[in-house]
Amino acid sequence: MAIIKLTPACKSYLWGGQRLKQDFHKTFNGDVLAETWELSCHPDGPSTVAAGPFAGKTLAAYLQLNPAAAGTNCARFQDFPVLIKLIDAHKDLSIQVHPDNTYALQNERQFGKTEMWYIVDCEPGAFLYHGFKSAISKEEFRARIANGTLTEVLNAAPVHPGDTFFIESGTIHAICQGIVIAEIQQNSNVTYRVFDYNRVGTDGKPRQLHVQKALDVTRTEPARTDYNFGGHLGCCDSFVTDVLQLTGGETAGQTDGSTFHSLLAVKGSGSVTCGNETVPFVQGESLFLPADSGSYRISGTGTLLRTTVPPENTCLPTGGVTGKGVF
Repeated sequence: MAIIKLTPACKSYLWGGQRLKQDFHKTFNGDVLAETWELSCHPDGPSTVAAGPFAGKTLAAYLQLNPAAAGTNCARFQDFPVLIKLIDAHKDLSIQVHPDNTYALQNERQFGKTEMWYIVDCEPGAFLYHGFKSAISKEEFRARIANGTLTEVLNAAPVHPGDTFFIESGTIHAICQGIVIAEIQQNSNVTYRVFDYNRVGTDGKPRQLHVQKALDVTRTEPARTDYNFGGHLGCCDSFVTDVLQLTGGETAGQTDGSTFHSLLAVKGSGSVTCGNETVPFVQGESLFLPADSGSYRISGTGTLLRTTVPPENTCLPTGGVTGKGVF
């Protein structure tokens, strides 16, 4: 198989909504759908192969049987390096932060998380929290968590479809209501919840906070916005993401054995052709092209996000970054 369509793992959280089911063709029997893990080898939510001889197998199982499909750039990682989600924030998500690799490995026995957000759609006036308005002390940070005034010192960034935010580990953040995003991140499920508006979970109890760990890892200053990604939407050691605008013609792609190509349709529809195989896609669907697929063609109208894994030390968020950052 040169083109693999993936079925995501579905996640129901109290802040989710209906848009992933209604507008992005997700099948889910629950009342609220918050996230779909579109490209995932994480045991907490693996995506699966939708059709063909590997139908029903997890992506991780497929890659174990076909290790060349991941590409040589993935060989340096202990685990598959990237996880891609669609997220429907019908209500505000908790204020949260992710640790870096060193802290996460020491305290959680998995890797940390740097991520990027692509705003797929949003309601008028929507915003998200991204870093602090200005630097504060750890003591003030702790006090504002305790007295419920933390949002007063956070940077509320307005959003529009097509905006991109790059969020390094240690950056406090939250997606707020009325936003659908595509999230490309390190393959990690470590999140430290800092403040949750005093909400209760399905068990009727306040949702767990991770205040001390958040104090350990959070940079209590404005989020960095001067990234330069060399024309890419975002990149770090674990992933590189580009946007492909389809206008009815054909767009060419090429895998050379170094990395798989992940294609996530965030708008529109079309098809991908590789060799004698053509696979259609609609908004919300995720395709995986193995690293040894060779050349392929994309046709249709809309917007795709293409994610790959870079060579080592070629795309770092500090010191070695080339391109444009938060915009």
